[in-house]
Amino acid sequence: MKTLILIRHGKSSWTTFSTDKERLLLNRGVVDIKNVAAAIISELPKEISIWSSNAKRALTTSVLFAEKIGFQVERIIFRDDLYTFDNIELENIIKTCDDAVKNLIIFGHNNAITDFVNKFGDFFIENVPTAGLVVIEFETDFWRNIIKGEIKKVILPKEIR
Repeated sequence: MKTLILIRHGKSSWTTFSTDKERLLLNRGVVDIKNVAAAIISELPKEISIWSSNAKRALTTSVLFAEKIGFQVERIIFRDDLYTFDNIELENIIKTCDDAVKNLIIFGHNNAITDFVNKFGDFFIENVPTAGLVVIEFETDFWRNIIKGEIKKVILPKEIR
């Protein structure tokens, strides 16, 4: 069994004159991801690995989440290839995960996350919003073999504000 938790980065600012990769979180993004972490903490598996896009908004989101759940920030793996908006690229990255990892949390971007969830989940989600979280379980022992999984949990920030 493999458990994948996909989390979209928190709400970010479009008002600064920085590159897309350097955009910062808004205060709402900070609050939302802390609320999402608090809502899922009791249901998280004991052993998890965390991968994050190295875009500033995703990186910051993953650090805030990790701090809230008591995960050592230095254990987060920041990956340039997770700065993708394409679900096929995201799928290919996930399928490279070491099979010793049973529970993987990924912080990334849309449309990749929503499209991945709709390809691999068992029901349709119109949009995974910023700071949204989706848990999918796969009946396999090998990441490379993931196919249709079962969505076990969806947390939408607006529902817990």
